[in-house]
Amino acid sequence: FQKHEFFVDMTCEGCSNAVTRVLHKLGGVNFDIDLPNKKVYIDSDHNVDTLLETLKKTGKNASYLGEKSAQ
Repeated sequence: FQKHEFFVDMTCEGCSNAVTRVLHKLGGVNFDIDLPNKKVYIDSDHNVDTLLETLKKTGKNASYLGEKSAQ
């Protein structure tokens, strides 16, 4: 899996729950949400465009920050 880093303009638990909901619906993803820093880290076989479109379904401003090297 590639680990991708996204910015999502989340301000509260409700926002992070929306992100969780759309990613679960997409399926095939493992993810971590860093609410204070407005980041979402996703491990997935889906391409970046698919992941970004999915995150945008939350209605939040979302952008791709790049690949994160696996630690």
